[in-house]
Order: sequence, then C-alpha cells, then structure tokens
Amino acid sequence: MKVKEVMKIPCSLELFCLGGGIYNLIEVVWRGYTHWSMFLVGGACFQIMGKIQNSEKFKHLLSKCALCSAAVTGIEFVSGCVFNLGFKLNVWDYSQMPLNLMGQVCALYTVLWGLLSIVARPVYRFLSEKLNSALPARRPQRAPFFLKDPQQS
Repeated sequence: MKVKEVMKIPCSLELFCLGGGIYNLIEVVWRGYTHWSMFLVGGACFQIMGKIQNSEKFKHLLSKCALCSAAVTGIEFVSGCVFNLGFKLNVWDYSQMPLNLMGQVCALYTVLWGLLSIVARPVYRFLSEKLNSALPARRPQRAPFFLKDPQQS
C-alpha cells in the first residue's frame, strides 16, 4: 500500500463517521428517531455518494443522481434484508408504500435518495477538503545513502 493511500484511510474513516452522524440527524428530523444500524448504512451511503458525485466518469448531474439513487437503494435493500429480515430489528418497513420490494425499499425513497445526493455532493467535497487539509504535509522521499550516486555529492 502506498503512503498516499495510507494517509487517506483516516480521512475515509472520518468521512464515514461524519456521514453516519449526518444521516442519523436526518432520520431524527424526518421520522423522529433513528437506530444504531442507520449510522453504518448512512456512513456507507455517504461514502458512495461522495465518490460518485466527485467522479469524472459521469459528467451530467442527472446521471450522477441516478447512480447515487441506485447505489443507496441497493445498500438500503441489502441492509434491510440483514437488519430487518435477518436480525428482526424492524428498523423500517416500507410494505405499506407503493412499489416496494419486500418492504425494504420503495420507489418514493429511491427518488428521494437521488435528490439528497445533490446536497451530499458539496457536503462531501467540503468535508473531504477540510479533512485532507488537516493531514500533515508529505515530505519528499530521499534515496537511502547506499543508493545515491557518489558523483552527485
């Protein structure tokens, strides 16, 4: 693993935690309560939304929002199957919503995730820049003494 990649790990972990915390706040405002599992789901979704929104592969905002929407819906479905159906935690239930899949995802929230990704983009970029600027500057690498050219001394 390269030094640059190792330096990004704390930033990624911090972005994950910030995303999880922000999502928990959104949930409390939206439905009045949250669950610890939503911290994990929110952190993962924030990371993925940030990566998609900052990607140069996708140029148009609409395509980025659609991809974010699909990714978050996928994460929500898998985590719903694990937490709600597997562990019986009953964190959420969309079975009364139209166009739902096993009560774990529904069309309305799929659209809302896409809209939320528009807001997540500048938030992710801002937090990422702040965290990266807080990392110590990388010193230039010098060759060990035994690899130096003796004629350059």
